[in-house]
This record gives sequence, C-alpha cells and structure tokens, in this order.
Amino acid sequence: MAITQVDLIGAPTDVGASIRGASMGPEALRVASLPLALERQGLRVADAGNLAGPTNPWHPPRDGFRHLEEVAHWNRSVHEAVLGSLQAGHFPILMGGDHCLAIGSVSAVAQYCRAVGRKLVVLWLDAHADANTHDITPTGNIHGMPVACLCGQGPDALTRLSDTYPAVDAKAIRQVGIRSVDAEEKRQLRALGLRVFDMRHIDENGMRLTMEQALAEVDADTHLHVSFDADFLDSVVAPGVGTPVLGGPTYREAQLCMEMIADTGQLASLDLMELNPACDVRNQTAEVVVDLVESLFGKSTLIRK
Repeated sequence: MAITQVDLIGAPTDVGASIRGASMGPEALRVASLPLALERQGLRVADAGNLAGPTNPWHPPRDGFRHLEEVAHWNRSVHEAVLGSLQAGHFPILMGGDHCLAIGSVSAVAQYCRAVGRKLVVLWLDAHADANTHDITPTGNIHGMPVACLCGQGPDALTRLSDTYPAVDAKAIRQVGIRSVDAEEKRQLRALGLRVFDMRHIDENGMRLTMEQALAEVDADTHLHVSFDADFLDSVVAPGVGTPVLGGPTYREAQLCMEMIADTGQLASLDLMELNPACDVRNQTAEVVVDLVESLFGKSTLIRK
C-alpha cells in the first residue's frame, strides 16, 4: 500500500498496566530515533506529539476493573486520533503506553475499514492473550482485557467505541507468540474462537510456516493492522517490559516475522505497546523495537522481489 505520511501518536500512560513505567514508552521510542528510522525507509513522518489524559491514580480494582474511567478516557482519545489519521489517508503508529490502548486504536481501524469497504486482519504479537474479562481476571488490570473488549466482552465504555458492536469479529484476529495465558482465559480463547499461534506452534513449525498461516488470508483488499507488544520478544532480547516472559521469539525469528509482514505490502496501521524504560537497560528494548519497525517498512539485507 502506498503510504503518503506516517503519523506518530504518543499515548503516555500506564493506567491499564500492573507495573508503572509504560507511560515513558513514547519518549523512549523517540530517543531511539524512531522518526529517523522511518525516514531512512523513504517515509514522510509527522510526529503529532502526545495525547493528554488522566494520570494513573494507582487504585485497587473495583467490580473487576482497575481504573476503568481513566482507561476509557485514554481510549476515546486514541480512537479519535487514529481514526483521524486514517481518514486523512495517513499511516498511524500508536506509541504506547500499555496495551489497553489497543482497544481504541483497533476499534478506530475497524470503523475505518467498514467505511471504506476493506477487509481487516489484526496481527496481535504478544506473550499474553489479553482476553480476560472482569469476572475471570486475576488482577483487574485492563491491559489484560483488550482482545476481549474488541470482541464485545467488556463494559460499554470500552466495547462501544466503534461504529458497530462488537468492534471486531474474532475471526479477524491472529495471535502470534502467545506463551502466558491465565487458567480461565484458556477457556475464553476457545469460546471466542480466536486463532492463536502460540510458542509451541512456532517451536514445532518454525516462524516461517507460522507467519504463512497467520497471513494466509491477507490479499490486495486487506487492511493489515499489527498490534505489537514488546513482550512478544523473548525477555533476554527485550528486558524493558513490565510483564516479561521467557521463551519468546528470538531476535532473528522476530525479524523474519516483520519481514514477512512487510512482504504482504498491506500493512496500514501499527501499535507499539508496553515498552517500559523503567525496566530496560540503556534503552536496549526501544532500540530493538525501532530496528524491527524498520523491517516492517521494508528494510532487508538484500534487494528482494
């Protein structure tokens, strides 16, 4: 897809997370030279700065949710910003912030796709399934609930941001790299009918076949959205996350994943989530994420067809 402009949209909040620090993620990506990296790929980049929203009150859960009002406020702002970028014909990159913000971004992408008649495929690259609901969550942290909310399971403040309910058909979502799923959440994944390519699948089949399967339905009429959680990567490669999980994709496996997404030519919007500089080592994780983003936009060792 021809990209006229990339819009960088910062959402500096950790209001949905279990550990503080993801609010510094957007600035860490800027320090790691994300705008310059995109420009190196021949893209015009506009940094829209950071969205504003409520601070993290750090309250305990109430009725199964932590900070529902604050999370809803941030997601309304994200939805408006991402939808506006798409309607302008631009490519939005949401710089999180914790993964609860994907409720707003993916809801906006889905609404846009319905308006222009394009098929949506969402690649959810993550260590966690993020499909908890208020009655099965062990923590109440909403960054563990965005997939469920997008599929219509959650409070109206989060499930009705888009023009239809649910915002996304579960069949449009492909989860890759999953290796940490809560006990009740496993039943939830089965009930939703999500397509999950967990780490066992990757171990048994390799990243190439896994991505071929995950991208099998992507065609010229597809809007491909990638929601990338930094803990998708093995925590040895990416320590700067709030909820690290060993046993994830290696750096090379992640690079192949990104290059195969780029090969489709259909990537049209992107979330970069859960980068936590407070847990990082000399901004190592942000630099790895920026490197992977370059590959998403076509950087490769050789000139390929």
